[in-house]
Amino acid sequence: MGREAHSNKGGGGRREGQRHVPVMLQRCLNLLAPALEAPGAVVVDCTLGLGGHSEALLARFSQARLVALDRDKEALRLSGERLAPFGDRATLVHAVYDELPDVLDRLGLPRVQGVLFDLGVSSMQLDEADRGFAYAQDAPLDMRMDQSTGVSAAEVLNTYPPGELVRILRLYGEEKQAKRIVSAIVREREKEPFTNSARLVELIRNALPQAAKRTGGNPAKRTFQALRIEVNGELTVLERAIPAAVKALAVGGRIAVLSYHSLEDRLVKQVFAAGAATTAPAGLPVVPERYQPRLKLLTRGAELPTEEEIAQNRRAAPARLRGAQRIRESME
Repeated sequence: MGREAHSNKGGGGRREGQRHVPVMLQRCLNLLAPALEAPGAVVVDCTLGLGGHSEALLARFSQARLVALDRDKEALRLSGERLAPFGDRATLVHAVYDELPDVLDRLGLPRVQGVLFDLGVSSMQLDEADRGFAYAQDAPLDMRMDQSTGVSAAEVLNTYPPGELVRILRLYGEEKQAKRIVSAIVREREKEPFTNSARLVELIRNALPQAAKRTGGNPAKRTFQALRIEVNGELTVLERAIPAAVKALAVGGRIAVLSYHSLEDRLVKQVFAAGAATTAPAGLPVVPERYQPRLKLLTRGAELPTEEEIAQNRRAAPARLRGAQRIRESME
């Protein structure tokens, strides 16, 4: 669920000198490399975060231009400092990644050679206590990636109808005990509205049967994931963003996507599989150009981080990487 993995295993906030290690960095660079080595190549980092992947892209592909998006203003500020040495080769934009077509249009870039998505929550968001993303420490239940807009996790918990909360926990958290947890939430919010994460974590622990508490790590993990996805509209945004990114690729361009849970990965898989399939009606002796696949898959299924990387960066553990290459224009 995390993006740039953090060397501080304790996770209690960033301190000067701590090292942020981007997940599956070399594999992402190698996957994108054939499209980015030509002069004038443009690569888009749709999820800038703390800038680890972006910095590596600019360093390795010395003639490439970077466009980087993030909805988190604090992430943009910190990454701006990190990427300042690259001067005007880096363009940082405050935007959600489904706004990619508008961003490229404003910059006069009809096509790009590379796109990278590193989905989920960045280390900065997890490690800043007041953001409310992490269930391991007490914090205000916010969870907004862009704190200047939208409803907080507390508002979702306190105002959504019970049936809607059950749907969110089941769909976005794949939580089998959703009804039991929501019953407890509704009971408690009538006594006092939810404001902080510790009370929610405690409620979930008390609501779950013993057997459910023995598997899958912290029992609050799935509920927090579901709330975060709902607050930020992550899957809805991703449903628009991945096809838009594929459409923005020039022929020969490449896209790499790092996902951190099955819902994201399934969505990416579906878009890539559709692009790599022929759309011709069955039985045609020759497949016309307009029905030919637009994408070539670059990964066999989803690639996983190595055991060595997971040992160094625990936040890399759930990562799943998929890549594809644009092989022809759409005939749309």
